[in-house]
Formats: sequence, structure tokens, C-alpha cells
Amino acid sequence: MPTRTSPSRSARLLRGAVAVAVTPLLLVGCSSNDNPAARAADSITISNQWIKAADSDMSAAFGDLNNAGDKDVTVVSATSPASNRIELHEVVASADGTKKMQPKEGGFVIPAHGTTPLRPGANHIMFMGLNGPLRTGAQTPVTLTFDDGSTTTFTAQVRDFPGNQENYAPEGEMSGDASPHAGHSPAHGG
Repeated sequence: MPTRTSPSRSARLLRGAVAVAVTPLLLVGCSSNDNPAARAADSITISNQWIKAADSDMSAAFGDLNNAGDKDVTVVSATSPASNRIELHEVVASADGTKKMQPKEGGFVIPAHGTTPLRPGANHIMFMGLNGPLRTGAQTPVTLTFDDGSTTTFTAQVRDFPGNQENYAPEGEMSGDASPHAGHSPAHGG
């Protein structure tokens, strides 16, 4: 004759089986890889953003990169339909006291609960070889990629900026210096 189990034992076995089945689902739901809140891009906002108007060659994007998160975040690259080549730049003083623009090694670090400003004559996003003119009042998207691979896109208005009055030569055509940024004044807006 078959043995009968008491209702309380059956209920306990059923609860145990459900717990075993649900536990892996809970672990997957809590995984940092699947948790969008863990993405660097989710803690970053961009404010006061703008791009310098230009007919051709080069321009730059500026603004404030704000980090509401508990960890430092690093911008490692940027893209935009406005230019096929975009670099993260800084302006540094050389040994003789002159300032020069150069790629920012390691990207822009945005401190936890802090802001990294992008300004003319300082850190900026450099558009190199524009795909067309950037006209005052137009809106241009810029996508930032962070050190964890996440991205965020912001739109910046194109504005006139009187600090840039010089003309640019393509890389390698600078006179007197092999550096692609030699002779660029930080006043160029980038």
C-alpha cells in the first residue's frame, strides 16, 4: 500500500522546490551586468552644452559633465555625425610657458558627485574634419562612451564664439612643428 504524506510535509516540499527554482532568477535579476543602474552612463548628465559654429575643418564641444553616482566615471571617446574624427583634448602649458592642445590621455574623469567642465582653452571635445558646416542655432548630437562601455547621447546647440579667429590646417601641415596641434592657440575654442 502506498504511503501517504501529511499535508504539512507536502506543503514544505512544495515551498522548498519553489525556493530552489526562484533563487537563480533572483540572482540574475540582481546581477550588476543586467542592472541598468550600474551603468556609468546612467549617473552622468550634461548641462550648459554647446558647439562652436564653424564652416569647415575643426570645431569643439563644451559644457559640464555631471556625475550623480558614487564612483568616478571616465569618458573615453566621443562620436557625432558632425565629424568622422573626434578626440578628447586638453590644453597644457609647455616648458616655455606657451599653451598647446593635445589629446587627453585616459579621457575625462568625472568625479563621484562632481562635475568636469569642458571649456575653451581647457578640456574639450574636438571635432576634426567636419562633415559640413556647423551653423549657429543648429542642434548637433554627441555620443559619449564611458570606461564601462556604456554610452549617453546629448544634443548641443551650435553657437558663435568670438574667441576663435584663426584658420586651421589639416594634421601634418603645421609650419615649424611636427605636432598636429602646434600653433593652435587655446583661444580657438578648443
